[in-house]
Amino acid sequence: MVDGTWRKVAKAAGLLDSSGVPAPTIFARMSALATQTGAINLGQGFPDTDGPAVVLEAAVSAIRGGQNQYPPGKGIAPLRRAIAEHQGHWYGLDVNPDTEVLVTAGATEALTASIVALTEPGDEVVVLEPIYDSYSAAIEIAGAVRRTVKLEWPEYRLRAEALAEAVTDRTRLILLNTPHNPTGRVLERTELEAVAAIARERDLIVVADEVYEHLAFTDGDRNQHVPIATLPGMAERTVTISSAGKTFSVTGWKIGWLHARPEIVDAVTAVKQFLTYVNGSPFQPAVAQGLALPDEEIRAIGSDLARRSAMLTEGLAAADFDVRPSDGTYFVIADAAPLGYTDGAALCNDLPGLAGVVAVPVQAFAEDPSQPSSLVRFACCKRTEVIAEAAERLARIRG
Repeated sequence: MVDGTWRKVAKAAGLLDSSGVPAPTIFARMSALATQTGAINLGQGFPDTDGPAVVLEAAVSAIRGGQNQYPPGKGIAPLRRAIAEHQGHWYGLDVNPDTEVLVTAGATEALTASIVALTEPGDEVVVLEPIYDSYSAAIEIAGAVRRTVKLEWPEYRLRAEALAEAVTDRTRLILLNTPHNPTGRVLERTELEAVAAIARERDLIVVADEVYEHLAFTDGDRNQHVPIATLPGMAERTVTISSAGKTFSVTGWKIGWLHARPEIVDAVTAVKQFLTYVNGSPFQPAVAQGLALPDEEIRAIGSDLARRSAMLTEGLAAADFDVRPSDGTYFVIADAAPLGYTDGAALCNDLPGLAGVVAVPVQAFAEDPSQPSSLVRFACCKRTEVIAEAAERLARIRG
């Protein structure tokens, strides 16, 4: 019998069936269902268009120019400089590209390596629920303990008192995600200030997953993404993580990064080098070029997604879902209760037959996935004609 840590990891991520056999992720299952049925896949969060042409061509040029061997362990210097300049330009953060930046195999590796590097077995990591699935697996790999703070539908606000209750003497990290997957919520400055106050008071490190940083649907002062590292006293106790995949619609490239104070970067690098070692050599100069795009081109990426999110929201509402308009990210959350479904997983299983559309139940992001919930996550990172067709199909549900 093959046994080991994998079983604990699979269990933590909700990937063991009732007989203890590992099951594929909900995203893999729903994508397979879309393929089998010919349904429109609004379940898994990947775009169906490529990113900016200049970024793609830069990768092609790098391949043809011979940048196909191992890059430096912390990432090529031009990309590390571009990341540091990006943080300074957009957020006013002073980041040393040589000592405070690490390029990783996507944000997932940055998150996992950070959690493994910064915790000991038995340490506690506070996370927001709904929880992106890789967080639980990474915490289990580290031998740490997950403690959750629930964000409640439909506001999904982070309550300072709930966060304070979750922190104990064993807490080492707060794992923060904003803009938040799966809820589409952008945390407000007041909520982040509460996190910062607790982190300073209890001497905690905040691991900030900000992969959707440029996909906040900003409207004046509303939905402004505020990196927690910009708050007083937080730059030295924050690991800020992002990725090219979401901003530039190149999820398959797996180029992510983090920045933190030098000793944290060194600790995470010590773990990362035994995971992927290095990655994505020809994609790194292309991402550096992407980060240097004019502000208006970066903002246009978020504005375009906001229009598609609004289109999907309108289509879901027309199909009688109760919908929470998203503040950002690839995702929109809808409540199936008005359709007579108290179980989102049941609806997602039925949806290909009912409407030729695939979605993901929010139960997949819950600490207890067996807990009934009528909430469903839909992805809006598709072409407008695909979203329009999905909306037309969803209208069939109400006849």
